[in-house]
This record gives sequence, C-alpha cells and structure tokens, in this order.
Amino acid sequence: MAGTASVLTDDSFLSRLDQRLFSIEKILILIGGLAIFSLMLMAVISVGGRNFFNRPLPGYVDWIEQAMPLIAFVGIAYTQRVGGHIRMDILVGQLKGRPLWLAEFVSTFAMLVLTLLLLWGSWAHFQRSFDFSVPMWSRDSSIDIGLPLWPAKLLAPIAFFVLALRLTIQLWGFGRAVKTDATNPVAVPLIEDAATQAQREAESVSGLEEDSK
Repeated sequence: MAGTASVLTDDSFLSRLDQRLFSIEKILILIGGLAIFSLMLMAVISVGGRNFFNRPLPGYVDWIEQAMPLIAFVGIAYTQRVGGHIRMDILVGQLKGRPLWLAEFVSTFAMLVLTLLLLWGSWAHFQRSFDFSVPMWSRDSSIDIGLPLWPAKLLAPIAFFVLALRLTIQLWGFGRAVKTDATNPVAVPLIEDAATQAQREAESVSGLEEDSK
C-alpha cells in the first residue's frame, strides 16, 4: 500500500545528513510541480491559440517530452523519504523491533542495488545523446522544433543519484536500528497505521493541530 510516514530527527550526524538531503529533495519536488504547472499553462495557450487564432503553440509536444522526466523522476527521492511509495506491507506490518528493522534493511538494500543499476543505465543513455562536437551538444533532437534531448535525458541519472543518496542514508539508519534495537530510529520513515494517518489528515484540514499548540 502507499501511505505516509513520520521521520524523526535529532542532533546526530545521520539526522543532519537526512535533513540536508531533504532540503534538496524539496527543491526538486518544487521544480517538478512548476513543470506540471507550466504544462498546464502551455496547454491553455495551445488550445486557445488553436480555437481563436488557428495557431496552436509550436512544439507543444516537444516541450511535453522535455518536461516528462521532471514530472516522472525528480520526486522519487522525496517520496522515498516520506514513505509514500507503494509497498506490500502485509507481512512487514506485523513485525516489531529488530525483525522489522532487519526486513526494512534488506528491502532498502535491494532498492539501492536496483537504483544503482538504473543510474548506470540512464547515465549511459545520456552519454549516447550528448556530444560537445555537434550543434547544441546533442546527437538527437525533438521532431517538431528540434529541441536537444540531452537535458531531459540528464534528469534521470540526477534523480536516481539523489535517490541513491536517500537510500544510503536510510540503509545506515535501519542498520543502526538493527544494531541498537531502537524503538524509534531517526532518518528513516516510520510507517503510520490507518488511524494515525486519518488523524493527521484531519488535523491538517481542520487546523486542530495549530489550535492544540
């Protein structure tokens, strides 16, 4: 299932790394949101131009191609940090203490290995597109208005690199939790049950959280 999670912080070096990376992830998620908003504006301009002036926005599909990596990839590390990715937790949800942290460590390690493979493959894909010796440094371009494609292809390895950093931090956090049998480790997502999620959502909507302070 997909849900939300709380991430505890303290003054430890691991927690400081987590918070600094989280600030980068929030910037990336903001960029992704601006990309979606920009596509909405471009759609309005293109449809309006087609209907009223018989002149749709040139290269609209090309710009969609450029923006898709922003929408698809830049938010994956942020989602991993807050525990928002879809996961099957029927079994893991029944675990407590060290067995739970060990299961999370193993799954996070598997994700890190897969992410590193994706990072390697996407970087190789970018390299096939980028070339300093050709116009606009690009060996390929979009069909309509000829936008270079290497900037869009570069976004994937950047996003996977940030995700690899996030998984490394979480691997460290889960490993330390296994070692110390911590109840509430820092820098890792602590998945909340349905009742807690519902309460937090109700507080955020109704303002009860602010009134209770």
